[in-house]
Amino acid sequence: QVQLVESGGGLVQAGGSLRLSCAVSGTTFNLKAMAWYRQAPGKQRELVARITVGGTRNYSDAVKGRFTISRDNAKSTAYLQMTSLKPEDTAVYYCNAGGGPFWGQGTQVTVSS
Repeated sequence: QVQLVESGGGLVQAGGSLRLSCAVSGTTFNLKAMAWYRQAPGKQRELVARITVGGTRNYSDAVKGRFTISRDNAKSTAYLQMTSLKPEDTAVYYCNAGGGPFWGQGTQVTVSS
């Protein structure tokens, strides 16, 4: 069974940075596109960033230019480097492998103004 473990969240002031990690097991990581989603209170889960097997990156308009998604196939881990954080980035962040049905527990990111 696929397992995803997100980490790296926390409380940060506006303008600050955080780096999220997503450790994946139970699947062939290097054959999966990886994605980060987030869900704020009272809102639907939304796609934040995606990276394909070949390394092509896509971002939502809300985070473009501020967030960077990357992957380390040797470590079966995906990352989300977040800079210039804003209060509206506050959410639980989740990663997903290959568009499958498995999700981790998420990691809370809180940005104070």
